[in-house]
Amino acid sequence: MKEKIISLLAALEMEDMAKSFPMDYCLPVYHCVSDENLPHIRHIIHYKNTKQFEEDLDYLSRHFRWVTWSEFKDFVNGNFKSEKKIALLTFDDGFREFYDIVLPVLERKGIYACNFINPAFIDNHEMMFRCKASLIIDAAEKAKTADPEIYRMLSPENPSKEAFRQEILKISYHQRAILDQLTERLEIDCKAYLKEQKPYLTTDQLKTLTKKGYGISSHSWDHPRYGELSLEEQLESTDKTFNYLKENDFLYESFAFPFTDFGVKKDFFDELFKNNEIFCSFGSAGAKLDSIERNFHRIPMEMGESGEQIIRKEAAYFRLKKLINKNKITRR
Repeated sequence: MKEKIISLLAALEMEDMAKSFPMDYCLPVYHCVSDENLPHIRHIIHYKNTKQFEEDLDYLSRHFRWVTWSEFKDFVNGNFKSEKKIALLTFDDGFREFYDIVLPVLERKGIYACNFINPAFIDNHEMMFRCKASLIIDAAEKAKTADPEIYRMLSPENPSKEAFRQEILKISYHQRAILDQLTERLEIDCKAYLKEQKPYLTTDQLKTLTKKGYGISSHSWDHPRYGELSLEEQLESTDKTFNYLKENDFLYESFAFPFTDFGVKKDFFDELFKNNEIFCSFGSAGAKLDSIERNFHRIPMEMGESGEQIIRKEAAYFRLKKLINKNKITRR
């Protein structure tokens, strides 16, 4: 019912989103763009192909003014004015496709982007636990027969492939050792996959992106869900990443939450912004405000819909939530 209402309201939105978008800024976030089947991503992210991505950029370009990181900071500080509402393009997780596929598109269109990375995965030293989950689901779907030991390890109520998939996706950061046991059982060699497929960016590629003027910033050390961590664990992951960025002369003024900032309390932000070098943080709750004024929310663009559909829905949903005073996240 909720989706039907939002879709109906989105259809009523003005065509000129430059005027009707309810916020002064738009912060789209992607993870990957590829025309290929990527087993380590395909079961966790509805990534777009090149044509879909370019259509999104063209739509956003008609309604917003793309800005660089320095322009975004000046905008927040009140030192940058634009006739159009602004847009800052962001990518998460540091997948190789940003360099191979996204970069040529951005250079051709003259659009800046900031890539929020997890240092643990750079140079393909490790694989994010959710990517392992995707590989496991992919292998299980291709298997001719189900391994009863695999199902015993997970104990799903319904021993179907879909139930198996859901159980795999439920495995949390703190339970990630289970994924290693499952990859071993299914004879998935993650180290070989990293070496052969090279899913993540390399240090040299990050350096090249920086020289070209693109941003490389913080997305935590190894992509935990912050709402499931203690304050001590949250700060440890953040500080470790911040130090890595400084050591490599990357952009160390911002932090983007992995997954979501849902459940993250005010005390984390209090500690985060004690570091005067950090300008702001980014969540991914869509078009939304936050009681932490320096925490800006981005719009996930990989929802199985076009960029236009997503932006129109976000605008409509913001207005709907505003009517009941629910368009702002309050931290306690």
